[in-house]
Amino acid sequence: MSTQNRSSGLEYTNISEIKGPLLVINGVTNSAFDELVEITTPAGAKRLGRVLEIGGGTAVVQVFEGTTGLSVSETKTRFLGKTMEIPVTDQLLGRVFDGLGRPIDGLPDPVGEKFLDINGESINPERRDFPEDFIQTGISAIDGLNTLVRGQKLPIFSGAGLPHNLLAAQIARQATVPGKGEEFAVVFAAIGVQNSEAAFFRKSLEESGALKRSILYINLADDPAIERIITPRVALTAAEYLAFEKDTHVLVIISDMTNYAEALREISAAREEVPGRKGYPGYLYTDLATIYERAGKIKGSKGSLTQIPILSMPSDDITHPIPDLTGYITEGQIVLGRDLHRKEIYPPISILSCLSRLMKEGVGEGKTRNDHQNVSSQLYSAYSRALELRALAEIVGKAGLAPNDIKYLEFGDLFESKFLKQGFDENRTLEDTLGIAWNLFSTLPVNELTKVKQDEIDSYLKVTK
Repeated sequence: MSTQNRSSGLEYTNISEIKGPLLVINGVTNSAFDELVEITTPAGAKRLGRVLEIGGGTAVVQVFEGTTGLSVSETKTRFLGKTMEIPVTDQLLGRVFDGLGRPIDGLPDPVGEKFLDINGESINPERRDFPEDFIQTGISAIDGLNTLVRGQKLPIFSGAGLPHNLLAAQIARQATVPGKGEEFAVVFAAIGVQNSEAAFFRKSLEESGALKRSILYINLADDPAIERIITPRVALTAAEYLAFEKDTHVLVIISDMTNYAEALREISAAREEVPGRKGYPGYLYTDLATIYERAGKIKGSKGSLTQIPILSMPSDDITHPIPDLTGYITEGQIVLGRDLHRKEIYPPISILSCLSRLMKEGVGEGKTRNDHQNVSSQLYSAYSRALELRALAEIVGKAGLAPNDIKYLEFGDLFESKFLKQGFDENRTLEDTLGIAWNLFSTLPVNELTKVKQDEIDSYLKVTK
């Protein structure tokens, strides 16, 4: 049965089935994919949903707040004839919202300059500008070895118990474009996080004064799982508005994409779709791409949207479908290592597993420093050799190594304690980072420095006697 309401769309009460977070409604006409649906519970409360599937007069509706308390006979639905939109304005900065964009900071609803569809608009590939502007995070392992550039999407691959949230908060506080004095607006989307994690992010940004240039969207672990599908899209819509209409440099941090993928799997199972790897839907790659590909720069626009999605790898398995597919879509990854964490090294960035595919575009003369790329290559080479010799020393003993090998072992220890390890509040300039690297090189024989040029050695190397 349906009734027409001119101002509000079509109403339907003939619900045939409730499956997990989904309603199946019969006799639906004039509906469209992704259309917003208002659900009235038997108690008279309102919930929101969206159309996932339409055909043959039947619509499948995903309920954001879950289907608990709904009944087949007493639930009413109203199709609103539009997709989900949020109000956008630069007055969103400094505010805290739930996962659907509703205020939870005690302040009134924002008055938007306009309303935008949360699914965004695809950036025309021809209009994309190539990312090449160096972002200084103040973290040596990133700035020196896996440089982040404006418009890049660089995920953090982590594991249970590792300090990925600490690292993300530090990047959010410290990210700047050196030489230009430009700070970033930060949009933080929390997906299925604990109350303590959400409180930590908020407190960290407040204490540093960064909250006034931040927007927080928080979906807690005890919120309905289905809200997690919407949270990153709401956050990215606000970020796109600030970046491409207000010429702001925006840093979007999304934590945790694993919770997002789990919610996607829950919907897929309720729809009885044929599962892909580990039960995730076959379209997981495409779905993740609709989120990650919203990062970038547009020609003619002064703003940029840089993304740092965080995902915790189940069982620390980097071949798991979520990190595996994420790695294909994004331009590299920062990987946190459990061995370094056990040594109490923060941040525990396992650099030999890391990669920034856009680093070479964002460093060098006129961008950072002329020796930056070569210093990075030399650090990778020397630390890799040190780890190989550590493994060898466990077999033959340290006494069985050559004098040069001993120097590499010492270099490995110094690299971890001086270069990788830094304080949560320690904000290093790029000059600081490269200076530490050259001090480390001084502990090796000069003829071992094969990745840096002779003029760079003459300019920067300080040989200690």
